[in-house]
Amino acid sequence: MEPIRFVFGLHLHQPVGNFDYVFQQHLDDVYQPLLDHLERGGLLPAVLHISGPLLEWLDRHAPRYLDQLARLAGEGRLELLLAGFYEPVLASLPREDRVEQIAWLRDTLRQRLGAEAAGLWLTERVWEPEIAADLADAGVRYVLVDDRHFLVTGFRSEQLHAPYWTEAGGKRVALFPIDERLRYLIPFRPPEETAAYLRELREGGHRLAVLADDGEKFGGWPGTKEWVYQRGWLDQFMGTIRGLAERGEVRLSTFAEALREVPSGGIAYLPTASYREMESWSLPPEAALRLVRLERDLGEDRMNGPDGSLVRGAHWRNFLVKYAESNRMHKKMLALSALCRRAGDPPEARRAIGRAQCNDAYWHGVFGGLYLPHLREAIWRNLSEAEGRLRHGQSLAWEVFDFDGDGHDEIWLHSEHFSAVVSPGRGAALEDYTVFRTGINYAAALTRRLEAYHVTAVELHEASQGADGAPSIHDLEEGFRLHEQPPVDREDRALLVDRVLTSGLSLEAYARGDYQPVLSWARVPAAYEVVRTGDAAELRCSLPAGGQQLAKTLRFEPDGRVQVSYAWDRAVGGADDLFATELSLFRPLEVVGHPDSERWVFPVETVAKSERGLDRTLQGESVTLRWPVALGMARVDLGVRE
Repeated sequence: MEPIRFVFGLHLHQPVGNFDYVFQQHLDDVYQPLLDHLERGGLLPAVLHISGPLLEWLDRHAPRYLDQLARLAGEGRLELLLAGFYEPVLASLPREDRVEQIAWLRDTLRQRLGAEAAGLWLTERVWEPEIAADLADAGVRYVLVDDRHFLVTGFRSEQLHAPYWTEAGGKRVALFPIDERLRYLIPFRPPEETAAYLRELREGGHRLAVLADDGEKFGGWPGTKEWVYQRGWLDQFMGTIRGLAERGEVRLSTFAEALREVPSGGIAYLPTASYREMESWSLPPEAALRLVRLERDLGEDRMNGPDGSLVRGAHWRNFLVKYAESNRMHKKMLALSALCRRAGDPPEARRAIGRAQCNDAYWHGVFGGLYLPHLREAIWRNLSEAEGRLRHGQSLAWEVFDFDGDGHDEIWLHSEHFSAVVSPGRGAALEDYTVFRTGINYAAALTRRLEAYHVTAVELHEASQGADGAPSIHDLEEGFRLHEQPPVDREDRALLVDRVLTSGLSLEAYARGDYQPVLSWARVPAAYEVVRTGDAAELRCSLPAGGQQLAKTLRFEPDGRVQVSYAWDRAVGGADDLFATELSLFRPLEVVGHPDSERWVFPVETVAKSERGLDRTLQGESVTLRWPVALGMARVDLGVRE
C-alpha cells in the first residue's frame, strides 16, 4: 500500500493597520518558533502562505526570517503560496484588481525570496465561480478551498481526498479540498488522533490528506502557546509524523507534487461559499439565532453527518448588507479604484487602494474585525491617501448617483482637500466626511447593533445561575457571558442626524437609546438641489416634519469646512421640546452651534466578540446640540481642529 500524501499548509497574516507590537508578538510567539521547529523537527516539505502586510513588516523588522524562508524555499523544502497581496477577499474586488493583487505578491516572492508560486491561498476561502477565470489569468494553477464547498454541492466526504478541476469561460484551475477534520484535530487534539485519522484514510484507499489553516493557531490564539510549545504538542506531533513516514505510511508533500502525482477526482463546479462559521457569522441576528436553534434541534450527530453540510448560513457579501459601515468602505474603494484606472493608475494611489482592500475590517466573526477601530481607520486612511492624490489640484465638484448601491442616490462632494457623501434618503445625514490632510473620516463611528451572541451570552449567564455541579469549559469562558444585553442604537450613526426630543428626556436614557423622539428625520427622504454659490456648493434640502417642513442647507467650502443651517416650523414640537442634531464622531472635530446650544456628549461603545471573549470598545463620541423648538432656526459649523 502506498503512503498517503500529507500536505501540511499554514497561512500567516496580520492586517493592514494592526499594531507593531502585535506583529512582533506573533513573530516571537508563533512565526519564528514554528518555522524553527518545522526545520529542526523535519516536518518538511511544508506549505506556507504569508500575506503582503506581514511580508512588508518582516522585511523592515525581521529580514533574517525572510532569509530563512528563502533558503528553505530554494532547497525545495517549503512551497510558498500566492493570494491577493494585501489579503483581500478576491470575490469582492473588480477583476483587474484581483489579478493585480496576485501579481504584486508573485513579484514579491520572486524578488525577495527567489521563489516561484503557482498555488493560491484563497482569503477566508470565499469562493465565487467567476473567479476561476481571473485566477487562471493571474497565472494560478491550483487553489485551496474548504471541503465544505464540495459537500454543499452534493459531493461525499470520501470523494474529497484528491484534486479536482474547474473552469470559467474555458479557463481552468485545480481545486484542493481542505480537510475540516484535520483543521479541528491540529493542533487542538493529541497527535495520536491525527495519526489514527491518516491511517484510516490510507486504509480506505485515499491518496491525499490536506491541512491548510491559520498559523496563528500555533501559539497566537489564547492558550495555544503553552499547549503547542511549552507542553510539547508540536514536538510530539512532529515525532508522530516522522514515525508514520519512517514506516512508509505517510509522505509529506507539497501541493505542486500532489497535483502531479495524485490522480484527479474529476471536474467540479462549486457554488458561492465560505467556511461553515463564516456563513453563520454573516447572517443578521434573528436568522443567526434561528440557525443556532435549528442546529441544536437536528443534533450533533446529524449536523456532523452528510445532512449537516446542507444547513447553511449566508455568503460573505452579506456582511455588506449587515453592516452599512462595511458597505460604505467597500463602495468607496470601488469608486476610487475606478477613478484611479481612469486617471492612468498612478502607482501611489493604486497601492493605497490595494491596502484599503485588506479584508479584516470589512466583516466580523470570532475576531474583532469590523469592530476594531484601528483596522477601520487604516482602511479610511488609505482611501483618503488615494483620493487625495487623485484629487490633487481639483476644485470643488459633486456627483449625484447611487454611491452605496442601495437604490437611493447620494451626493458625493469633493475637492483637493476633502471628500464627503451626503445621503438624502437619511434626512441629508453626512455619512462620509474625510479630510485629506488628516486622513480621517470623521463620520466613521460604528453603530451599536444587536449581535446574535449578545442573546446567547445572556442566555448562558441566566442558565448558569443556580446550576449544580462543576462548570463546563464553556461556562468558564466568562468573557462570553453577559448579565444584560448592551445598548442598541435606534438608527444608524452618521453626522447631522436630526430629531425633536422631549425636554424630560435624560442624557442617560438618550445614551442608552432608550427613548422615543417626538420626531426623527433619520430615515426621512429629502427633496434637494445642489447649487454653486461662489467657490462653495450648497445642498438645499426640504424634509417633511409631521405636516410641516424642515429646511436643511449644507454649505461645503473648497477647503472642507461645512456650515449647516436649519429652519423649522415651531409646530414640529411642543413648547418645551428641543430640536436636536446628533454627530457621531470617529475622531474629535470642531463643532460650533449658533446660537449657543445645550450640548450632550457621551462615548459610543460596543460589546463585541474577540478571541479573548467579549470586549468593550470605544468607537467614537456622540455630540448632540439641542435648541428650544421655539427658536425656529439654528446653525452648526464643522471644521478640523488645528
